[in-house]
Amino acid sequence: MPTYHYRCKNCGNELEVVQKMSDNSLTICPECEKDTFERVISAEGGFVLKGSGFYKTDYNPSKKESAPAAPSPCSAGACSGGGCPLAK
Repeated sequence: MPTYHYRCKNCGNELEVVQKMSDNSLTICPECEKDTFERVISAEGGFVLKGSGFYKTDYNPSKKESAPAAPSPCSAGACSGGGCPLAK
């Protein structure tokens, strides 16, 4: 059901109302109780994403194997001879 925005011409009261499209528009302001309530055209979008399936990871049915980590310079023998390149 869509959300409609209403504003009173008399007191300026604003209200958002969830109504069926077939429901009649509201005309009586709940604040000042005058017949000056009217529906306002809104530029806001009413698009809301709910549930699963909206993330990149939700669309990937198979999990890819992660690549093995590159060997550290220490395990490759770079630290032999005195200086460790990671200690800088």
